[in-house]
Amino acid sequence: MVGSRWSAASPGRRRGSELERAILDAALEQLSTVGWNALTMEGVAAGAHTGKAALYRRWPSKPDLVADALRTGLPPLGEIEDLGSIREDLYELCVRMRDVMHSRAGQALRAVLHECDHTQADRFHGIIRAGLHEPAHCLIRALVQRGIERGDVRSEATGPLVVDVIPAMMMYRTKMCGSEWAEADIAEMIDEVMVPLLRS
Repeated sequence: MVGSRWSAASPGRRRGSELERAILDAALEQLSTVGWNALTMEGVAAGAHTGKAALYRRWPSKPDLVADALRTGLPPLGEIEDLGSIREDLYELCVRMRDVMHSRAGQALRAVLHECDHTQADRFHGIIRAGLHEPAHCLIRALVQRGIERGDVRSEATGPLVVDVIPAMMMYRTKMCGSEWAEADIAEMIDEVMVPLLRS
């Protein structure tokens, strides 16, 4: 019987955080295959092998579900240990930023922004700010301060524009030029832009 297969005693039935993770994964999969406009709660429920009621109990609308899937799917930047120089520290930061932007959630987020209306775009831009830009700004600020203390960054390189350079360049060239930010491109940006800026 179908009912017995999904009974409470069934060991295969997912609950709580396991079911939520399956739903969020299914939402990201739908975003990557059909996009924002064609994504439906029914499609996500089918992908997660659950019913629509399980979705609506947790997320009252499609934008709420998608926002949560994108927010929780973005990999964290994490901490950066002292690699010995501002050049190496910033290189590692940029590689991690590139990996976040190219993650499944990062790619889905960019696709959503191309399709959704202005009202929803503001919400999803907020996810980029909270999930990538703000953590990157905090890390850059900390790395620059560490470089000042280490002696390989000039003491006055603490202005707010300094922390904007890397995120601005990476986002601009990704969006406008389709840059994939290979390691050679990251090294070129660090060596030709950031190191001279911080050491001159």
